[in-house]
Amino acid sequence: MDQNWEDLEKECKRCTKCDLFKLRTNVVFGQGNYKSEILFVGEGPGENEDLQGKPFVGRSGKLLDEMLKKINLSRDKNFYIANIVKCRPPQNRDPSPQEQEICIDWLRWQVRLMKPKIIVALGRIAAMRIIDSNIRITIDHGKFIIKKGIWMMATLHPAAILRNMTKKSDSEEDFLKLDTKIKEIGIKI
Repeated sequence: MDQNWEDLEKECKRCTKCDLFKLRTNVVFGQGNYKSEILFVGEGPGENEDLQGKPFVGRSGKLLDEMLKKINLSRDKNFYIANIVKCRPPQNRDPSPQEQEICIDWLRWQVRLMKPKIIVALGRIAAMRIIDSNIRITIDHGKFIIKKGIWMMATLHPAAILRNMTKKSDSEEDFLKLDTKIKEIGIKI
């Protein structure tokens, strides 16, 4: 499949490969600067995301944007954010392994077109899917590995932080490590 970003997005928005399409209001393809070298990946859209067609727009998104602003990252300028699955699972449940498998090719194409130097997995499900199936998010967050030439790091999902605000400092430390890695590998933001 040889295509550009706009064609990929149009094709994704017509997807009917799994049953999630039957319940969606919008496909949540992603948001931000797709020419950036930094990609954030969550598990799947929630209710607000499904309604607006954009990832991380509810309370979790506000918290994420607030933490990223501290290291001068803005989805409007210098990173892109997407999800493993592009349609909302019912009642915001975790996307099933089958749903992830069916939908992951959209993310793979996004990665191929973007060519990010850093991918940050937001939460356990994204980390297990794109970094390592044995990752333990509460222990392994903030640790960088290189996989297929891309630096990857997992951090806590903003929704998990909202459920337990004592974990916010862990994520803030992870984002400081991200800032260090951005400077270390020479990404201009």
